[in-house]
Amino acid sequence: MLLRDFSQVTLSISATTRPKRPSEQEGIHYFFLPSKEEFRKRIQGGEFAEWAEVHGQYYGTPREPVDRWLSEGKHVLFDIDVQGAMSLLKIYRQRVLLVFIHAPSMDVLEQRLRHRKGDSLPSIETRLQNAYNELEWSKSFDYQITNDNLDRAYAELKEIVKKECL
Repeated sequence: MLLRDFSQVTLSISATTRPKRPSEQEGIHYFFLPSKEEFRKRIQGGEFAEWAEVHGQYYGTPREPVDRWLSEGKHVLFDIDVQGAMSLLKIYRQRVLLVFIHAPSMDVLEQRLRHRKGDSLPSIETRLQNAYNELEWSKSFDYQITNDNLDRAYAELKEIVKKECL
């Protein structure tokens, strides 16, 4: 919705080693790397703006497109975990605005994870445990939004973007 409403916002596509879900497309949802070894080679080559091992898989943001978009005056939208957010803060400092999107409750988060399909039960359990840990980190974010109603949550996010980025 932000991409639709703000032409100066572009979406960063992360790379991952986790298996592709049935509904996902290469280069649109993620860049799916074939192995953890390949990912580690790219880490060593300095190819990521941020990276982390999360839920037993590697995730990271390719640095080249982010740097290019920023040099073009774009605002880059990331959909990443708190580890990645803290890494971006170290690299890009004043250019980072952290917004933590909360599920209304852990029960609702669990339901959402189960309904999206494509994750194993152990993966869902790991994600839920990590979510508890991330709640503590959310306190260091600039803004927090509870996604209990998509239209209301988006209206709140839209106002934050107008205030902070435009």
